[in-house]
Amino acid sequence: MIDLQFNGLFGLLILIADIYAIVKTVQSNAETLTKVLWIVVILFLPLLGVILWYFFGPRG
Repeated sequence: MIDLQFNGLFGLLILIADIYAIVKTVQSNAETLTKVLWIVVILFLPLLGVILWYFFGPRG
């Protein structure tokens, strides 16, 4: 039962991080194509996409 609760919490944290990364990407000054590509990466690779976005994603 605890494993199920932990997995649910972990999934929720990933979802929150994904939403945050997408919002910050949309708000950035990057070109439209760059924004779209980052959003696709974040959506198709939820955990890895957020990690990649954190280190290499658009700023500002």
